Amino acid sequence: MKPTLSQTQENHYPSVHNSNKIDLINVDSSSKDKIIPPEVLLEAYSRGLFPMSESRHDDSVNWYSARKRGIIPMERFNVSSNVRRIVRQGRFSCRINSRFTDVMRECANRESTWISDIIIRSFDVLHMAGHAHSMEMYDDQQELAGGLYGVSLGGAFFGESMFKKSKEADKVALWHCHRILKENGFILWDTQFYTDHLAQFGCIEISDDEYQQRLTKALSHNVRFEER
Repeated sequence: MKPTLSQTQENHYPSVHNSNKIDLINVDSSSKDKIIPPEVLLEAYSRGLFPMSESRHDDSVNWYSARKRGIIPMERFNVSSNVRRIVRQGRFSCRINSRFTDVMRECANRESTWISDIIIRSFDVLHMAGHAHSMEMYDDQQELAGGLYGVSLGGAFFGESMFKKSKEADKVALWHCHRILKENGFILWDTQFYTDHLAQFGCIEISDDEYQQRLTKALSHNVRFEER
């Protein structure tokens, strides 16, 4: 029997608290690789929960939920004049969903990360189901220069992580992400946490009660993360 979210106990972070381990399943009958089932992931996000591992090579995953949530209101999004200039110059070309797994692996390629192989495999399956997306920036040599990934559900987009290999490429990815979210009618851009770094882009912190209200409203919308 496949596990359901009701078999886990979510934890709240520092905002965050730590939960029971998530029940995992095999990718398929011929594989020993484990994943979080996509239907369980989507149920979790619909309740404001998100998965994290303790490290890159952790073989387990926990559910988390922040007591105070970070969001970027669409109308408050902002980037520096330098980033806007880079966008106008077309220094990076933009694609979505063409190298999803590569983007995730780049996001995980750091000294400390919560993105384990289980997380990568799980989100890869969610990507194939049409609910996980990558925003990719390419340089003039068509090398991956930066990007981000996240989850879409209804009119909500849950930003997960971003990376850069070239200066400002991650911020340009955010600019394009905002463009796509706005063009397609998304109404909630969840960053999970508020940080000083995200504040420069318009991130604010709200209570979990307000977040749940916004999430419920967003889930009633039917929009897609795509170029128009």
